[in-house]
Amino acid sequence: MILGSVGQRMVRTIASVSLMAAAFYGQARVYLSPEYMAVSPDCKTLYVTAATAGNLLLVDLEKRQVQTEWRLKSNPSGVATAGDGAIFVTAGAVGGELLKLDPGGKVLAKVAVGHTPLSPVVSADGKTVYVLNRFDNTVMAVDVGRRLKVAGVLAVPREPHTAALGAGGRLLFVANHLPSCRSTDEVVAAAVSVIDTGTFKLVQNVMLPNGSTGVRGMCAAPDGKHIYVTHTFGRYQLPTTQLERGWMNTAGLSVFDGESGEYVNTVLLDDVDLGAANPWGVAVTADGKRLIVAHAGTREISVIDRLAMHERLDRAAKGEKVTEVTKSGADVPNDLSFLVGVRRRVKLEGDGPRGVTTVGSVVYAALYFADSLVSVDLDGVVLRAEKIALGEPIDLSADRVRRGEMLFNDGIMCFQQWQSCASCHPDGRADGLNWDLLNDGIGNPKQTKSMLYSHLTPPTMVTGIRPDMQACNRKGMTHIQFVVRSEEDALCVDEYVMSLKPVPSPYLVKGSLSKTAKTGAKIYKASGCAECHPAEKTGPQGEKLFTNLRKYDLGLGVGNEAGTAFDTPMLVEIWRSGPYLYDGRALTMEELFAIFNPDDRHGRTKDLKPKEIKALAEFILSQ
Repeated sequence: MILGSVGQRMVRTIASVSLMAAAFYGQARVYLSPEYMAVSPDCKTLYVTAATAGNLLLVDLEKRQVQTEWRLKSNPSGVATAGDGAIFVTAGAVGGELLKLDPGGKVLAKVAVGHTPLSPVVSADGKTVYVLNRFDNTVMAVDVGRRLKVAGVLAVPREPHTAALGAGGRLLFVANHLPSCRSTDEVVAAAVSVIDTGTFKLVQNVMLPNGSTGVRGMCAAPDGKHIYVTHTFGRYQLPTTQLERGWMNTAGLSVFDGESGEYVNTVLLDDVDLGAANPWGVAVTADGKRLIVAHAGTREISVIDRLAMHERLDRAAKGEKVTEVTKSGADVPNDLSFLVGVRRRVKLEGDGPRGVTTVGSVVYAALYFADSLVSVDLDGVVLRAEKIALGEPIDLSADRVRRGEMLFNDGIMCFQQWQSCASCHPDGRADGLNWDLLNDGIGNPKQTKSMLYSHLTPPTMVTGIRPDMQACNRKGMTHIQFVVRSEEDALCVDEYVMSLKPVPSPYLVKGSLSKTAKTGAKIYKASGCAECHPAEKTGPQGEKLFTNLRKYDLGLGVGNEAGTAFDTPMLVEIWRSGPYLYDGRALTMEELFAIFNPDDRHGRTKDLKPKEIKALAEFILSQ
């Protein structure tokens, strides 16, 4: 529901009273968490999503303050504007919606979309809005009129997160958040889906460079001839012995041809001795001269001379020497000096810059953990960030969960700022890569694990080499981020990890098991799955864990891991943590049972028919 101006003032008053009461009684504060932005057609208003407060904030750009706020029924996850002034907002999780609002905040129309909708994109003619359903792995085309109507649904690889239109609006580029391949494949990377908007059919899925994951941002140049994608660029093929020169993780900006849909190249956003962790939002100024990237992990933005960058890319494609490292296009993704002289890094006062947008020569960035925006005038002699407060001042010292979330996403706490905990555990989950960590020797890479309920399912790590989540967090700071942090910082990260809650499975039907999954539940019990993954095993708050907390050698280990006993994983949110087995060799749950369990040591599945395996998998994936 959207409130009128009187109601909005009442909401702000009630919210202020609630915050004071929360502080008095020690209750958790409600944070705004500004994340994504869109500009009104007259460039006078900035619409800002408050990701955890259920608000859409309207910022008056001339007065540099919040003009009003529109209360939504659920948390907003994306916003876009149309030429006629209409505002489109995605909101909600399982019961996601697309809302069409007028400039006064009135809901003109709404339509049910998919699970966790993101990144609404308005077509060039304003007649269609494209919506990404993150956990349904789909893109929807919604017809715009007096009513909103879903006109088409298209499957994409894995967790579509952001999108942009190419030249003339003929192609829609969709950036998928995580890899959708086996972790043992020769190339493991997230993909960009290219869709023909005329037919609403998939043209191709283009894989990003090997190790690309955690894809967060995408934008188009003003003429649509180039598309830019931000992502983490993991060097997972190497043992994690050091961090210098991006040994483990670098920050990538991948470029696509907005007319053909073809991949062009990937530029590194780091410097030789200073990482630029967790790139997020990306935008191009209206004149096309400058490209802006928000670095969520290092509290800064990059301001890139876009034309100079493309001139270098063109020279590299011709085999010309550009830097001491780059003498061909193939060298660019490994060149930490490629942007030297054409990029400036601007420090921001506030944590967690995510969404960015531009109005004229001014850049606006949303600071997720600071409940504020910052602006940077690119025409200034000195590029200086100026703060625009959106709510009450933030002090995280008394809130371990929120401070822990900030630290979990903070690359500044890492040696040379190369990565944060979230670089390998986006949203506290898994990145889809196999990493060769040093806690159990070298030459035996294993899957990144989700951190959900890790405090309830000790020991941790795939082989259970750490006694519990707390020890794992502290060793991670020492041996993965190569720093020594205070015990208070570690306690805050612990609290954040313990606060993670499971997302309802997309396999559920109105919150319940499907008919197929109910059949699978019987097969689950009959096949002996419940012996190691008992549904009755619960945590202190009644959390279902589906693990007996024991280790087994099921003959799954290969190479250096032959004869190794592996920790029995829980099954909660298992739909989100593929591929499967300790090295990600099984792409799907069906593969796990049909191909990688020939001796029935991992449940009695050898004699199951394909239909029965499908039912078993659907039950497991419904948890």
